[in-house]
Amino acid sequence: MDDAAGQLSQKHFASFGIDDAFTDDDDDNLSFQFSPDAIREQMARTMAHVDDASDDVQNPHRNGLFSGHDSVSTLDMNGDTGQASPATSSSGSLSPVDMSPQFVSISLSRSQSGPAIEGDPSNNDPDDATDNTSDHSAHSDTPSESEYPAVQIDTSQPPSHRVTLSTDSRASADSRVSHTDPSSPRQSSEYPGRPSSSRSVPLPDRLSTDHGELSSSTLSPPTAATAVAASASANSLHLPQKPGHRPTRSVGPSALEKVISKTRPSFLPPKPKQEDNKHMADWELMMKQSRAAAEKRRKERDQRRLLREKKIEESLHLWERDILPDWRVVHKNPALRKLWWQGIPAKLRSTMWERAVGNPLALSKDTYRTCLSRAKRALAAGTFPAATLELIEQDVATILPSIHIFDPKNGPLHSDLKDMLYAWVVARSDEGLGYTLGAARIAGMLLLNLLPPQAFVVMRNLLERHCLRSFFGGEGSKADVEAYYRIFDTLLADGMPKIYFNFKQHHISPAAYLPDWLIPLFLNHLPFEACARIWDVLILEGDSFLYRAALGILAVLEPRLFFPDKKELLELLKGENKAAIDVAIREHAKLDGGKYEIYGVDEETLWDRIDAMDDWWKESTWTRLIQRELPDL
Repeated sequence: MDDAAGQLSQKHFASFGIDDAFTDDDDDNLSFQFSPDAIREQMARTMAHVDDASDDVQNPHRNGLFSGHDSVSTLDMNGDTGQASPATSSSGSLSPVDMSPQFVSISLSRSQSGPAIEGDPSNNDPDDATDNTSDHSAHSDTPSESEYPAVQIDTSQPPSHRVTLSTDSRASADSRVSHTDPSSPRQSSEYPGRPSSSRSVPLPDRLSTDHGELSSSTLSPPTAATAVAASASANSLHLPQKPGHRPTRSVGPSALEKVISKTRPSFLPPKPKQEDNKHMADWELMMKQSRAAAEKRRKERDQRRLLREKKIEESLHLWERDILPDWRVVHKNPALRKLWWQGIPAKLRSTMWERAVGNPLALSKDTYRTCLSRAKRALAAGTFPAATLELIEQDVATILPSIHIFDPKNGPLHSDLKDMLYAWVVARSDEGLGYTLGAARIAGMLLLNLLPPQAFVVMRNLLERHCLRSFFGGEGSKADVEAYYRIFDTLLADGMPKIYFNFKQHHISPAAYLPDWLIPLFLNHLPFEACARIWDVLILEGDSFLYRAALGILAVLEPRLFFPDKKELLELLKGENKAAIDVAIREHAKLDGGKYEIYGVDEETLWDRIDAMDDWWKESTWTRLIQRELPDL
C-alpha cells in the first residue's frame, strides 16, 4: 500500500518535472530551481489542455494567474474575461501528497499593484500596506489589476481542508462569491448598477472545497442571489451613489388634500365621502349652536347690566339727599357706603369725583390755562421735547378704541385730550418728570365726565396719591415701586396661595403684569363699564382698592393661569392668548374693548370676586404692610 502511494506521488510530481521531496536521493541531482519564473514555466507547460491556454501564457495578467507577486495565485476573481484560472491538473484534482514543511502555509495574497477600491476596508491593513510598498517597487511595470481573494494551501490539514479561499476578516459575512464559467465571459449587465471595469466581490471569511478538489463544476455562473449579494456588497463598500432629486413642494392644495377628510385624524383610515360630509355638517351645526349660546349669554349679561344701571338711576334721590351735601358721610354710614360701591349715577359722577379727589395740591382754576399757554409757546418755538411728542401721539392713537370720541380724524375730544396732555407734561416738568405711557387713558376717562380745566385739576391730584405717583415717578421712585411689588406678593400669598406658588414656580413677579394694570387704571384690559365702577370706588377708598381690584382680576383668571409654559402664561396676562382670541373670533365677539374681555372678564364677574374678598380682606392688613415696606410714608 505504501509502495502504491509512493508511485502515485512520483507520478504526480513527475508531471511537474520534480522528484519526490521525501526520497533519499541527493538534492544535488535536482535540476529544478524553485523560483516564481520556474514554477510559471512548469505550470504553463503542464496545463496546456485548458481552453485558450496559449492566450493565458501570453497574457498571464488577464486572468490574474501571475500577477507579479512573490506568491502564486491559482484563481482569478477579477479578470476582464471572467474565466477561472487553470489551477487544477489534467485529472481535475490536486495531488494528495504532502509537500515539504517550509510550504505548510502559502499565502496567495491579492495583488497590490492595481488601484484600490474606494471604501474597501482591506486597504487599511498595515501588513498589506507594507507588502504593497515592496511589491510595487519591484513590479512597477505590471499592469494594474483589482484585488482578488487569498488562497491558503495548508499541507498539515487533511486533503478535504487543504485548499481554502479567504478574504479580509473585516469583509461582510453576508457577501457571496460570484464566479463565471470559462466558456461564457462575464458581462457587465449581470451586475446591475456596477461599472463595467474589473472589481473584486467580497468573499466569505473562509471557503473550503470538497475533498481538496477545484474543478469547473465548483465555479458556477452568478445567479440572481449572488447578483443581489454583490449589490449589497457594493453598498457596504460605500461606492459613490447618484444624488437624488431634492423634494419640491407644489403650490396650492394637492390632489390628496382636495379629497382628504377634515373630520378624521390623519393616523386613521379615511372615511367614505358621504360620512365625511355628514360629520362636517354636524360640526358646522355645533359651531352654529355654540355661537348662538354665546350670543344668548351676552344678551343676558347686557340685560343684567341694564337692570343694575336702572337701579342706580333709581337711587338718584338718595344720592342727592344723603351723599351730595357731604360725601364724607359715606365713611360713617355702611348703607351709604354700600350704595357708593354699587356705582355712582352718571349724572352725579363728575361732581362726586371732583369732590372725593379733592385738591391737596391747591391748584387754582387758572392752572390749566397757564400750563397750556407755556406748552403752546414751546411747541411754536420748537423747544418742546420731540421724544415726548412722539410718546403722546403713540398713546393717543390707541386710547379707548371702542369709543371713537378721541379718534384722531374726526373725534370731537381729540384736540382737548392732546392739550390736556401737553399741559400735564409742562406741569410735571417743574419736578423734572417726563411723560409716561398710559396717562392718555386717565386723561380721556376724565374728559368724558369733566370739562378740561376741572379734569386737569382732578388728574394732577389723583396721580399725586402715593401709589400712583410711584408708578408715574420714573427712575426716582423705583425703590417705592419695588416696595409695592412686595406688598402685592404678600397679599397674593395670603388670599390666593395657589396662584402665588404657580407664579413663583414660573419666576413671574408682579413687575410682569402689575404696571400694565395700575398705570392706565385698568382701562387697557377691562370693559369700560367695569372700569367706571372701579374708578368710583377707587376715588373713595384710595390706593388699597387698586390692589383689591388687581386681586379680583387674578381670581377671575385663575382657571386659566396654570399653564405649564411660562411664555403662554405671560401671553395670557398680557391679553394675547391665541386660543382665547380664536374663540372670540369664532363667536363674533368684539375685540376693540378691554383685552380681558376674551377671557369673560366683565363687570359682573369681576365684582363677584371682589365682593367675595370680604371674608379675608382687612384694611388693617394693608395699613400694616404699608408701615412695614414704606415706613417714611
